[in-house]
Amino acid sequence: METKEKLDDMIRGGQFIVKETKAEEVFTPEDFSDEQKMMRDSVKEFVDREIWPRKEEFEKKNYDLTEEVMRKAGQLGFLGVAVPEEYDGLGMDFVSTMLVCDYISGATGSIATAFGAHTGIGTLPITLYGTEEQKKKYVPKLATGEWFGAYCLTEPGAGSDANSGKTKAVLSEDGSHYKITGQKMWISNAGFCDIFIVFARIEDDKNITGFIVEKDLENGISLGDEEKKLGIHSSSTRQVFFNETKVPVENLLGERNGGFKIAMNALNVGRIKLAAACLDAQRRVLGSAVSYANDRVQFDTPISKFGAIRSKLAEMAASVYAGEAASYRASKNIEDRINLRKESGSSHQEAELKGVEEFAIECSILKVAVSEDIQKCTDEGIQIYGGMGFSADAPMESAWRDARISRIYEGTNEINRMLSVGMLVKKAMKGHVDLLGPAKAVADELTGIPSFETPDYTKLLAEEKAMLKKLKKVFLMVAGSAAQKYGEELEDQQQLLLASADILIETYMAESAILRAEKNADRFGEESQKVQIAMAKLRLYKAVDKINEKAKEGIISFAEGDEQKMMLMGLKRFTKYENYPNIVELRNIIADKIVEDNKYAV
Repeated sequence: METKEKLDDMIRGGQFIVKETKAEEVFTPEDFSDEQKMMRDSVKEFVDREIWPRKEEFEKKNYDLTEEVMRKAGQLGFLGVAVPEEYDGLGMDFVSTMLVCDYISGATGSIATAFGAHTGIGTLPITLYGTEEQKKKYVPKLATGEWFGAYCLTEPGAGSDANSGKTKAVLSEDGSHYKITGQKMWISNAGFCDIFIVFARIEDDKNITGFIVEKDLENGISLGDEEKKLGIHSSSTRQVFFNETKVPVENLLGERNGGFKIAMNALNVGRIKLAAACLDAQRRVLGSAVSYANDRVQFDTPISKFGAIRSKLAEMAASVYAGEAASYRASKNIEDRINLRKESGSSHQEAELKGVEEFAIECSILKVAVSEDIQKCTDEGIQIYGGMGFSADAPMESAWRDARISRIYEGTNEINRMLSVGMLVKKAMKGHVDLLGPAKAVADELTGIPSFETPDYTKLLAEEKAMLKKLKKVFLMVAGSAAQKYGEELEDQQQLLLASADILIETYMAESAILRAEKNADRFGEESQKVQIAMAKLRLYKAVDKINEKAKEGIISFAEGDEQKMMLMGLKRFTKYENYPNIVELRNIIADKIVEDNKYAV
């Protein structure tokens, strides 16, 4: 009973938009345990030894090198961090699995993709949905790197609409096996994997079904050539063709008709892990950029002293800081819910599934925000390098190309934007998040008399936290009014959903940065956290600007007359600082630290 009460009291996914979160309630990278720091350092040492010095080879489509590095990662236990110990994994907590994904993925997108595809969508479906026999047979080999996994969902006519796949599974006359026939494309690890997680439709079922298929090229399986891709050059990506491939009935994964659920839940985990996979890439890009800026002299001055360059370095750092804050905040929320479910008697499978599913909104938010931040970061990195940045001999060109895929896989960013708002509305309809009450309160506030009292902003970050409350009101005003106008047809208003999603995303990322800075200032002292505070304030300022733009776009597109005027006045009130931050000063505080350290180090 006590555990159930804890579950009921614990923050739910999406609730951040209607509830104030206290700084002491969030987990930050400064909270890593000694064990987690040791794991982080082990992964960094592995990457700096095995991957970073061979970066150029990864650009030459050396698929054997990717397989070699992955096998070494398996021998060190890195492929089994999320796998329970009874299946030869390390059985580590969710935050630790994020940490490994973060630091192993930064040197090259080829390893980031191979690692993510294998440990996530290649292994997790069996860990979370497999029978005990399936787990004992396959998971230990996957956890140790003896075997590698791949995930066959996408088809030529079924991308974002995953459940519309045409691949068929026909039960044999004797009922001993299925015969799978169909075509899958963009399959990561296809060239060197040993098993596929394949989704196919049995007869005329409404939903697809999952299967574990061993890669036997004499069993009706053939591969297309390696795809020619913009980036992730040494990630093996091929089409896979099945022609009456025999799959034993005991290799059906989960339930018949349950494949779409498996696919979606695997993607929830994949989305937050993808955010983590973009973090160290940003740190390394920023490190390379500032090192170049310190060495590059123009007009007898290192370019790191020029305001134009310092502005870029500061903005890049602020995005890394917010990405770290938000990713580890959400991962600890997920971990806490997993642990409480286990305490209440849930199995590891059910606890992890329900824990991640609860925070699916945050998973989508993070996937969008951090994948777009790494793209901006690499683009600015090229700009700082100038002409050299455009050269394949410098590290920025490949980093920019590798970053581009992050906005596409695990569901495009457009799909994830619409999902984040759609899932929040569904949670509200189920009574899991009270949107209606706060939205009505904001509507009443718009028609009421505004307060003319001067707030007390003397406490550190007090005005920033007040601004976050107002930004949440912007979301409730825009999304609430749009939902009231369109009702069930809201999901057809994609451009409004995209605008609302950006408000939601910017609010979560900025709040995470502010809460991290506040928590660290409280425990380590404000003076020691001067740079963190500057990064958090800068990230919030940028969020206010974008929210103002997106909210205005929404308001003038669905509201008219007096309603439009009232909402625009409300928007002006909700996005107005009493005391605007000095943006140039904030950037200089951040840039001074980065330039002095010659890297991103907080």
